[in-house]
Amino acid sequence: MLDPNAVIDEFLSSHDLDYEQKDENTYLITLPGEAKQQTHCALVVGDHSLSINAFVIRKPDENKEAVFEYLLKKNASMYSIAFAVNELGDIYLVGRLPLDAVNEREIDRILGAVLQYADSSFNPLLELGFSSAIRREWAWRVSRGESLANLKAFEHLI
Repeated sequence: MLDPNAVIDEFLSSHDLDYEQKDENTYLITLPGEAKQQTHCALVVGDHSLSINAFVIRKPDENKEAVFEYLLKKNASMYSIAFAVNELGDIYLVGRLPLDAVNEREIDRILGAVLQYADSSFNPLLELGFSSAIRREWAWRVSRGESLANLKAFEHLI
């Protein structure tokens, strides 16, 4: 079995990713996205498995049932990770990988999956869980003559 820390060290040093090593077994990685500009992902090497944990979005303000339905439907087709909700109601991507399966190809696939799922779900989750806040923000910016550039994806809600 390959040393999982060595595999992760090699992968991260050979790819242009922003990361820090919190301790011997914890890697904090910032993945660049488009809709979600950054996804913060932790890889934690445990005794028997690699834990993957990435913050997606805070607890929705509204339409929780619709948000959870969206997440459950997405989970059915996802690779290696799934959406989960923590004790505060915030939404994460989580997963586990046996240590003997940790190799550069699998790290690449998992980080790619985290980025793709977080980025592609970000705007739909905002729309479902924060549409009232988006409308308020839009109105506030219009009243002050502020830029609407980063709200253009939600113009159809107005």
